[in-house]
Amino acid sequence: MNTNTLYANTIKPIGDFIGALCLATLLIIPFLIIWLVLFISGTKSPIFKQDRPGKNEKIFYILKFKTMTDEKDSNGVLLSDEKRTTKLGNFLRKTSLDEIPQIINILNGDMSFVGPRPLRTRYLPYYTKEELARHIVKPGITGLAQVSGRNAINWDEKLKYDIDYLKNMTLLTDIKILFKTFIKIFNSSEINLNLENSSFDEYRQNKLNTSYKK
Repeated sequence: MNTNTLYANTIKPIGDFIGALCLATLLIIPFLIIWLVLFISGTKSPIFKQDRPGKNEKIFYILKFKTMTDEKDSNGVLLSDEKRTTKLGNFLRKTSLDEIPQIINILNGDMSFVGPRPLRTRYLPYYTKEELARHIVKPGITGLAQVSGRNAINWDEKLKYDIDYLKNMTLLTDIKILFKTFIKIFNSSEINLNLENSSFDEYRQNKLNTSYKK
């Protein structure tokens, strides 16, 4: 792993903080506008937060603009994501504007601009020993998996990209990922920072069940 270097331990964290501070200044107006529009449209809490494992599996709360309602069925169970996603929420997701609040996560020291995406806490028991290495660094807003045809690959491949990143974590690698993210972010079929088209725990459990049957 290429995670114990001057770049990884010093230059990258400083660059993250300075970059996030600059972006926070530039995006304060868009942030307030989106927050206000969400609030006026009936979203009581425009900021969505959810627990995620960060560096060394330390739990933190990832921040996003809320893109779904809390609508439930007659049994009190939340409807599917597709049914709960609002038109505005769909736009925010496609443009990745829902990720803007994660600048706060970077300023708090919980996240980086580039790194493995922070996934659900409940996924922790389902990683292999090698895959758990994704937690030896701070999670990122974007990462190698996000710019590598992510929507067309399965979970095993996505996690392999995370490990590949750890083995090649350099300034040049981060610059390339950020550049590709900027280019591809305008093509919603190419990149989706949410990176959860399906549940990893269900995927891994189904894979184990299939192997047992064989």
